[in-house]
Amino acid sequence: MQPFVYHGLPSRVVFGQGTLSRLAEEIEQLGCRRALVLATPQQQEQARAVLEQLGERGAGLFTEAAMHTPVEVTERAMRVVEELAVDCTVAIGGGSTIGLGKAIALRTWLPQVAIPTTYAGSEMTPILGETRDGIKTTQRTLEVLPETVIYDVDLTLSLPAGMSGTSGINAIAHAVEALYARDRNPVISLMAEEGIAALARSLPVIAGDPGNAEARADALYGAWLCGTCLGSVGMSLHHKLCHTLGGSFDLPHAETHTIVLPHAVAYNAPAAPEAMSRIARALGCEDPAAGLFDLARAVGAPTALEQIGLKPSDVERATEIATRNPYWNPREVEAQGIHRLLSHALVGQRPASEEGVQT
Repeated sequence: MQPFVYHGLPSRVVFGQGTLSRLAEEIEQLGCRRALVLATPQQQEQARAVLEQLGERGAGLFTEAAMHTPVEVTERAMRVVEELAVDCTVAIGGGSTIGLGKAIALRTWLPQVAIPTTYAGSEMTPILGETRDGIKTTQRTLEVLPETVIYDVDLTLSLPAGMSGTSGINAIAHAVEALYARDRNPVISLMAEEGIAALARSLPVIAGDPGNAEARADALYGAWLCGTCLGSVGMSLHHKLCHTLGGSFDLPHAETHTIVLPHAVAYNAPAAPEAMSRIARALGCEDPAAGLFDLARAVGAPTALEQIGLKPSDVERATEIATRNPYWNPREVEAQGIHRLLSHALVGQRPASEEGVQT
């Protein structure tokens, strides 16, 4: 066995059905009394219900969270934090809202309670991605790791089937890259394979029966595992490409991950054979790249970047940005290969894992 380092992250996780009822208790355990509830405009009614549930511990609402955590939105939220003398935040929603809570924490050290309603996984990570002037940058620091995460299966029952599929495959992407991360370790690899398997078996069920509580619990469990992977080891090419496409071309986050993932796996396959074997086993298929593409189709997700707004003329610029400062990757990141990858993803070509490429 290769030497490894495993570092457990200091988060408290509350998982189950009906666990939102414990929110006030969890805030009290943090020693806080004035919580600012965060949400997107689309989830403001849900956020308002949470604020009412908090009673005197609820200080107010901020419901302007947006994709890719724009700095200008964070600055508006910071003014509300100061005006209301907030001592913690409660983020209810997906990665956009949880990202805003992290951005506030980075600037204030305020404790966070994250209540995910999607499968994105951001709640389990010490990673913040922010967008300024059309460029998305990421940083890793424990200052942005939520202190408490409440997973309530009931909150995911109303998540639309289409959003469930893309959000779940977004989560799978974290586990996939954890399996070939430079700093991978046996603990995280076990969690990664289990997380992929849980989501791969539950997402098609949810696509046909969105109210299936057993499948929803399985998916949320898988999302927790995959989010833990994202927070524990480094990410590679796939995440770099998605950050480029989201931050510079304003493509929707989960859909972008869903479309790019099979192609990133095909690109890296010859350089990470053990990881590919584990991904294929978790998916129950022979070729992990094709299997991920087929999973996206099975849940009704988009499979082509042109479906979500990328133009053929964007591929050249996306390639240049993605290769300018690449993340570590098991296979060398070279412009010609990335251009080909993005061109295939643009039109939704079903990928097959590449062979014969030297690492």
